[in-house]
Amino acid sequence: MTTFPGSPKLLKGGIVLIDPQTAAVKRIIALQYNPDTLNRTFQIKGVGGETGDRSEALRLKGPPVETLKVDAEIDATDQLELADGQATQVGLHPQLAALELIVYPTSDQLSSNNLLAQAGTLEIVAMEAPLSLFIWSRNRILPVRLTEFSITEEAFDVNLNPIRAKVSLGMRVLSVDDLTFDHKGGNLFMTYLRGKEQLATQSPNSVFGTLGIGGIP
Repeated sequence: MTTFPGSPKLLKGGIVLIDPQTAAVKRIIALQYNPDTLNRTFQIKGVGGETGDRSEALRLKGPPVETLKVDAEIDATDQLELADGQATQVGLHPQLAALELIVYPTSDQLSSNNLLAQAGTLEIVAMEAPLSLFIWSRNRILPVRLTEFSITEEAFDVNLNPIRAKVSLGMRVLSVDDLTFDHKGGNLFMTYLRGKEQLATQSPNSVFGTLGIGGIP
């Protein structure tokens, strides 16, 4: 079946890993199928609170903590029907491994720290991971830290390679409070915030009558 030439190109969400120092792209991971839902929650950073200074009730300490949750499906069935060499040999292992390595230090980092420990180094610096960017259209390019990650493998081939799986990702958006303004991730957060402010200006402004009142008493 041919695709209708006038149909829009389907964009995919995904994760881009970049070097936190140089911003060089290390890997691009596109989701095979876009999730049906994207859950977003906001934890407001207010100054006041129930027991806080009442004069501070309207003040904000910084941007809210935004968290994201997506459930994505990965399926090798089509590739198996086409006798794709990689799919027939290892199933979904490569796709799953690319996602899993986001939350692993590299083997080189582990070996290096082990050598430092054996040499008697008193303080070993924690291993730095690439900066993860969650991409959900050009309006949402978000620096994130994965906070939850689970995989449910649902079907296997005769060699027990997974051929269908569901991946659940929980992410915390990293703001300038986390990364500073000079960090590439902080810069991307500010771009995201400015874009949100620009989009808000396009939202229609209602009138008091819509709310059933004539004004503020």
